[in-house]
Amino acid sequence: MSARTPEDCDRLFAERVNAGDLDGVLALYEDRGCYVLRDGVATGAAAIRPVVEKMIVSKSRLVYEVKRVVRAGEGLALLYNDWRISASGDDGRPIERTGRALELVRRQADGTWRFVIDDPYGRA
Repeated sequence: MSARTPEDCDRLFAERVNAGDLDGVLALYEDRGCYVLRDGVATGAAAIRPVVEKMIVSKSRLVYEVKRVVRAGEGLALLYNDWRISASGDDGRPIERTGRALELVRRQADGTWRFVIDDPYGRA
């Protein structure tokens, strides 16, 4: 299933991470899509892959709540979401994190939506 609305990008991201579907998560990004890291930016599927792999290997459970969608015409949207993740650390201990993301998504030629920029900590 592809994202049919801007909000679907977040819903599908969480569903696919929770299901362990690495390729499904990567398919939500444009070819040169960016995932903002605390110390840089991962651009493109090859760079984003290890970030998502780590979430999947740690058996992450994600919950997203879209707070606001700002559309710029018919082709761009800015998503504001609050998220919560629970996972297992390298030592097997549980980890809980929360964040407030800011994401730019773009409508594709086929009508689906994909991430252009995904910043999980974009709203401090």
